[in-house]
Amino acid sequence: MASITAELLGDYRVDITNGTHTWRADEPIDLGGDDTGPNPYDLLLGSLAACTSITLSMYTRRKGIEMTSLSVEYSYDKVHADDCELCEEDAVGMIDRVTSRIFIDGNFDEATRKRLIDIAQRCPVHKTLENGIHFEETVYAG
Repeated sequence: MASITAELLGDYRVDITNGTHTWRADEPIDLGGDDTGPNPYDLLLGSLAACTSITLSMYTRRKGIEMTSLSVEYSYDKVHADDCELCEEDAVGMIDRVTSRIFIDGNFDEATRKRLIDIAQRCPVHKTLENGIHFEETVYAG
């Protein structure tokens, strides 16, 4: 089970820890933050990019596939459902969209190339985001 603790240290500056590592999130100056760390969406995309990279690395190592380099780019935006060609037909209003660009270098045959594309979409964070999350929230305010 993953567990994270976050503490607000300034207007928007937040220190986050998992008990072993500590990192920071913040908002950019134009949104009222101090820009001392990535914003929450950058952290989310970074988690997705790290998971995709690690998943592909584990797969290629396990299968003995020589991968000479890997680069992963994710971007996030909101678009109107009517402007999203790949969205579900019942989507309405503004929707969240994550776009990926994954660059894998190596000497791959077509079957391996297709399998790597499939594996990239199977990282656990990707699957969690794609399938949705059930939240159980308790807020203590005193």
